[in-house]
Amino acid sequence: MLALKKNLILFLFCLVSVVVQAQVIQPAAKPSLKVNYERLKRIDNLINDYVQQKKLVGAVTLVVKDGQVIQYQGYGLDDLDTKKPMAKDGIFRIASQTKAITSVGIMLLMEEGKILLSDPLYKFIPSFKKPSVLAKFNEKDSSYTTVPAKRDITIKDLLTHTSGLGYATIGSPAMQAIYAKNNITAGVGEMKNNLGDAMTRLGALPLEYQPGERWNYSLSTDVLGRVIEVVSGMDLETFFQKRIFAPLGMKDSYFNLPAEKHSRLTVIYTQDSLGKFFKLPESFNVSADFPNQKKTYFSGGGGLSSTAYDYAIFLQMLLNKGKYNGVTLLSPRTVEMMTSNQIGKLWGDGAFGLGFGITTAAKADDYASVGTFSWGGAFATAYWADPKENLIYLLMTQQLPSSAHWGEMQEKFKVAVYQALK
Repeated sequence: MLALKKNLILFLFCLVSVVVQAQVIQPAAKPSLKVNYERLKRIDNLINDYVQQKKLVGAVTLVVKDGQVIQYQGYGLDDLDTKKPMAKDGIFRIASQTKAITSVGIMLLMEEGKILLSDPLYKFIPSFKKPSVLAKFNEKDSSYTTVPAKRDITIKDLLTHTSGLGYATIGSPAMQAIYAKNNITAGVGEMKNNLGDAMTRLGALPLEYQPGERWNYSLSTDVLGRVIEVVSGMDLETFFQKRIFAPLGMKDSYFNLPAEKHSRLTVIYTQDSLGKFFKLPESFNVSADFPNQKKTYFSGGGGLSSTAYDYAIFLQMLLNKGKYNGVTLLSPRTVEMMTSNQIGKLWGDGAFGLGFGITTAAKADDYASVGTFSWGGAFATAYWADPKENLIYLLMTQQLPSSAHWGEMQEKFKVAVYQALK
């Protein structure tokens, strides 16, 4: 009898340990005692209202609480012409949501002893040695003068967007002009360039700011993608598949969508001056079909397509402190570093870790808990992961540029999620 009791205690201990260590996302087998499901229906009301008011064509929402899916729904239409409903397993162009995955890739290599946060970038891409910083810019002919940088760029600078780099397409007018003149793009939908060549050319161009002195959203994560390629000996597509997607069971995340999944790629819309939606024209600077086109330029800053569910798996791994489905991708300490402020006051009241924006106590009007890490993508997608509540929530749409209602919709969605928690 004593032996039986000991075995039972041991079994229960092991069972609790497994649950605590690494929750695997599951459909809700039974209602959670921590959720008011009647109030949770307000998410449906909210998103349906936007669709009915023609402020939105379609969307997918997903909410995961304590490892259980408590809300997962497609709304409106995927295709206005065919009236195809928005499927909850639709594949979205996630743009800058790619950045978090690239950042995790860098930290994987760091844990293997192949990279340090303090490593100078030129160690991996030599053209970045002794960079210069923009001093004066001539708008008429895009000529400029420079001053020497005070120090070299580090891997940590890239992870925190304090490298001094600018951004093509969405950056300052001066940096957009300089990058365009040297055939440096934002990377999304890039079909012609070679990533290695492009990042080498980028290293010879001036920085916008001194490294470490300012937070500036930039091509930093595209550069990190190239660092991964150099260090791992794999292209970024192969690295993500072998080291992150396959181990975690992310089956719908790609730079190049397989032919059998092309039909699941959601339609992307834009709006005219009257607010009417129409499909993104081919004349736009980004081809709507780029995920279905074979490419070899892998933008670590914005090139992936994925589903809400796949991305939730990635976020749950981080909430699990680096573990998921029996796989340890990162150590708890590494995840803690990634999701802690690493830039001091360089972003005002905002905080930024190693790849994520982080909710701070100073943001008193933010409904998300302090410590929530989040970001979004240019095609109007967004995610949040709240360690305090063990909560994940995603809002996925497809529009470029995002509508005037996008910011408001995100905040209302956030409120609708939290007001349903007990």
